[in-house]
Amino acid sequence: MPGARKRTAALDQVLELVVLLGEDMGRALERDGLTKSRAPLVWELQQHGPRTQKALSDALGTTPRNVTGLVDGLVATGFVTRGPHPSDRRATLVSLTDHGAEVMARMAEAYDDFATQLFGGMTARELDGFVAGLGSVLDVLRQHLGDSGE
Repeated sequence: MPGARKRTAALDQVLELVVLLGEDMGRALERDGLTKSRAPLVWELQQHGPRTQKALSDALGTTPRNVTGLVDGLVATGFVTRGPHPSDRRATLVSLTDHGAEVMARMAEAYDDFATQLFGGMTARELDGFVAGLGSVLDVLRQHLGDSGE
């Protein structure tokens, strides 16, 4: 088992990774006209197609009121539209616009490129070890968060 210094050094590196990835993500989203709070909603629509605001609220684990604000902002910036639901006249469907779909396609391509940039220089063995080690850390963290009731 690694010593305390090695464990805290590993945690320092993980925390630095979180900060650097957050900064990179923030810059990329800003460049594409999105925010960290709006991006998950656009991603949800890209993955699952048009959804009601209630379905978006459930998928994102947030309040309907919060989703309304997110959708309002995304409508104003041209990423999504609201339209009638085909079978429930009380419901409204939120859909990606062509602009929103284009941005998401660019983001997916950039994501693949970034993965290649980060991990392309690793051997298969190094990448397997990294993935296994990080998987173990994530399992412990998920268990910790589950135990603390969050």
